[in-house]
Amino acid sequence: MCGTDKRSDPCPIITKSLSSDSIINLDHGDPTMYKEYWERMGDKCSITITGWQSLSYFSNTSNICWFLEPEFEKEVRRIHSVVGNAVADHYHIVVGNGSSQLFQAALYALSPANALQPMNVVSAAPYYSSYPALTEFLKSGLYKWAGDACNFDKEEPYIELVTSPNNPDGFIREAVANCRKLGKLVHDLAYYWPQYTAITAPADHDVMLFTVSKCTGHAGTRIGWALVKDREVARKMTKFIELNTIGVSKDSQLRAAKILQVLSNCCECARPGETENFFEHFRGQMTERWDRLRGVVKGSDLFSLPEYPVEFCNFFGDFFEAQPAFAWLKCGEEIEDCESFLKNHKIITRSGRHFGENSKYVRISMLDKDNTFNLLLQRMSTIIQNTH
Repeated sequence: MCGTDKRSDPCPIITKSLSSDSIINLDHGDPTMYKEYWERMGDKCSITITGWQSLSYFSNTSNICWFLEPEFEKEVRRIHSVVGNAVADHYHIVVGNGSSQLFQAALYALSPANALQPMNVVSAAPYYSSYPALTEFLKSGLYKWAGDACNFDKEEPYIELVTSPNNPDGFIREAVANCRKLGKLVHDLAYYWPQYTAITAPADHDVMLFTVSKCTGHAGTRIGWALVKDREVARKMTKFIELNTIGVSKDSQLRAAKILQVLSNCCECARPGETENFFEHFRGQMTERWDRLRGVVKGSDLFSLPEYPVEFCNFFGDFFEAQPAFAWLKCGEEIEDCESFLKNHKIITRSGRHFGENSKYVRISMLDKDNTFNLLLQRMSTIIQNTH
């Protein structure tokens, strides 16, 4: 596997930086797994920003998204063309401070300003745990959280959030709400990258959200982007971000542009099998992690994991099974609250209750550092052995 040692033991010895009785916090999807790769890349992603740069609020006044840096726009369109995961040509690009801001901008843009009642916002359970809170946070009169899209049967306008691959369970999703003529769709495609799932076709939906944090691991850069088909929707999303934060940091955009440029270059220039191909490297690492996790859970009545279909990936030119950024773990019949059970063993996860599911499920991040992941496997193996 790319960038991995060749241990066959699914529970290797823990490195000294993390003690065997440490609390493991895998509640968040903090992508620290990516750090070692970028350290090896050295200064390939370095940029120099002089004192006179980034003085103006404006980047390109002829663009609907007037604070979008041209270099970042160019590299966004290029990476989608290289990977083939989304149609970017003829789409408007709106940059945001992460995809969470773009999510709220999309709700604002798609909700009629003169409606007699708030627009319903729905998503099929298990849905991303922050959707309800983000929808209700501003207490807007334009929209409101209306729950599970599978149960939405009102003859009222709605916005359906389609997360694909889904967070938390990793499955490919389509819209499910019945009243399509009254509905508008926002596709959250943060994890539609080839280290997580097969790229089966370029997405071409009306509003598509992406983020640097899930693509490259640079969560702290706080950059996301939306591909928007309709000009007026793009204009209203831009207006929301203008009123919310008066644009997006030019420095962050330039750094993100450089990182995306390096990714595209390595995809176009690296020979098959070389670790310099970012997506090939991390597909190998995710495959190894999922194989080891399944090896620990296999045959146990205590825990179970989803099974994913094997699909052909246009980017890699071969078949493989999805290996999501999160493990959607289910506890056995004797455990009613999986989150509390694991917490008693110093493993912090996020309960299925936050995702519109029951408490027998938890979401576990697969993107933490190697020593944290190794300790997780060791501790789960011990739990299983002691329970039996």
